[in-house]
Amino acid sequence: MSFLFGCDQAANQRISLREQVRQLNAQNTELQSELADMQGENERLSRQVNVLSALGGDVRAEKLNRVKQIKIGKYTNFYDKDDDGTKEKLIVYVQPVDEAGDVIKAAGAVDVQLWDLNKDDGEARLGQWTIGPDELKELWFATMLTINYRFVFDVSTIVQQFTEPLTVKVAFTEYLTGRTFTEQKVIKP
Repeated sequence: MSFLFGCDQAANQRISLREQVRQLNAQNTELQSELADMQGENERLSRQVNVLSALGGDVRAEKLNRVKQIKIGKYTNFYDKDDDGTKEKLIVYVQPVDEAGDVIKAAGAVDVQLWDLNKDDGEARLGQWTIGPDELKELWFATMLTINYRFVFDVSTIVQQFTEPLTVKVAFTEYLTGRTFTEQKVIKP
């Protein structure tokens, strides 16, 4: 009996050793593939460093388009998106403008506030929304006439009746320079 049991253990050890060798070979292949990917990435980054080093730090920053101001688009307003007679959406159009006066797609974060300046101080701000950089890059909007960031906010619970002028305030923080640009617009009923 012990002879048979001993042979059975030796066979199991050989199977488990074969399985271990197979797993180690698979891991080795995977690691070699990752190493090749990393070497390619390292070469790409080295070329990039060489190009950027040749430019010099001051020259690089001066050559980039930077935001000089922001503009709130003329079509910023409340809209009735479901044709039920209630304007439940606030659509805000924002254009970052560079030093040449061109609208540019700039990386950053946006803070939008809706104000009723006819109310008391504690009740004047009706709503506030923040758009982070990951979401912002997806909100670039172009038509035949204009390009801008387009933000749509549900204000159905905030503005029940749009009978008095309301103010939209936008703060755009540009991530290239860290500067914050603000603009506001009065929306009349």
